Amino acid sequence: MHPILKKLSGGGRSIGRSSEIVAEVMARPGRFRHVFAGLTSDDAVVRMRAADAVEKITAQRPELLQPHKRKLLEVAGSTDQQEVRWHVALMIPRLQLNAKERLVAVDILFDYLRDRSSIVKTFAMQGLAGLAGKDSLLRTKILPLLEELTEIGTPAMRARGRNLLQHLNRPRAKA
Repeated sequence: MHPILKKLSGGGRSIGRSSEIVAEVMARPGRFRHVFAGLTSDDAVVRMRAADAVEKITAQRPELLQPHKRKLLEVAGSTDQQEVRWHVALMIPRLQLNAKERLVAVDILFDYLRDRSSIVKTFAMQGLAGLAGKDSLLRTKILPLLEELTEIGTPAMRARGRNLLQHLNRPRAKA
């Protein structure tokens, strides 16, 4: 196990030292690949903490995720660990996707809407909204779904849905 992943191991369900890892990778972006590798660790705690760190890092540096696009979509489509799913749902819209990859991403996020976890469902809504914000055709398909989920979803889904719909329905500035 790479030393950076050892910092993510250990008992408990907290994020552990993931904030320390985020700072380390922000200072040395070449280490990102080691943290990303934690998404496929045999250790569920490492996977959870790696997902947290990768999500936080790519919120600031989304370009670090692009070389790992194929693997991220593979992990996203195969994991059933809710902590990984909710972080991945936020990361998917940060990728530059071609049409085929976008369909795969949408399918994954639709699958997440059927998850037991309200957090996974809520972040899947956010991921779909993020993809829809970049694709006008997808936007026309996702808006009615978000409207429905905002009406019938859990309290967290309804609250997030209202914010997402407000953002997606804003008039766009012309380029």
